[in-house]
Amino acid sequence: MPWLQLRLAITPDQAEPLEDMLLALDAVSVTFMDAEDQPIFEPDLGTTPLWSNTHLLALFEADTNRTQLLESLQALWPGSLPAHELQEIADQNWERSWMEHFHPMRFGQRLWIVPSWHAAPEPDAVNLLLDPGLAFGTGTHPTTALCLEWLDGQSLTGRQVIDFGCGSGILAIAALLLGADQVVATDIDSQALEASRDNAQRNQIADSKLTLFLPEDMPRHAADVVVANILAGPLVKLAEELTALVKPGGLIALSGILAEQTEDILAAYREHFELDPVAERDGWIRISGRRHLAA
Repeated sequence: MPWLQLRLAITPDQAEPLEDMLLALDAVSVTFMDAEDQPIFEPDLGTTPLWSNTHLLALFEADTNRTQLLESLQALWPGSLPAHELQEIADQNWERSWMEHFHPMRFGQRLWIVPSWHAAPEPDAVNLLLDPGLAFGTGTHPTTALCLEWLDGQSLTGRQVIDFGCGSGILAIAALLLGADQVVATDIDSQALEASRDNAQRNQIADSKLTLFLPEDMPRHAADVVVANILAGPLVKLAEELTALVKPGGLIALSGILAEQTEDILAAYREHFELDPVAERDGWIRISGRRHLAA
């Protein structure tokens, strides 16, 4: 059956309240897209996108009364509604449409991310089978790609790793497939932990190799390697905690950072780490480095 789509041109601070209001008005789904109509595949779980010009797309049943919908939304929204349009769109198999656009991707020299419904292009490579499920983290976003490439370039054999903000578990599982001995992964969203567990099982990762925690339950033991692909604000706020999770001489990789936020992150971490040159992709950056040895 066809659907009624409401598109609104919004700013980041409008995203969360509008999403809540539209779901309360019986939206079947709410999707964020950037101003160039590129899907925002991987906003950090529990946060809203950072693009300055974002489109919010809300789907409703085709028989939804258009006038009543807009009037109801206006009654909930303070001030004038953002620029918007309503249109009827044809039905499609949304899940299959998404699957058709998610293909195997190579990161670095050894690592492939392979959708669980695809055959591995290089069977003898390090192949991570992935089904994102309810959580974000497919490798399509520059921040994830930057972290995967960094992991591929490290010697992880026998190392202890922490994945802080694990999403689908893609970084945690990649670390294990690349030789890490054990990984502790944490996320604020229980659905992310569920997706990480499912993906670990899909890749035949033993339960003893990957342990999953909500942040408040995570053991605070320092690791050889810490990766945190979250957002700049939390990275600054958590700088002391994340630093403490890295053993002296250990490695850290941070992403989820816009290029203009680089200096904020460098300032928060340079005291405790010998930092590498900043890596950038499509306006996003990765900061990595080695923690100074204890005096």
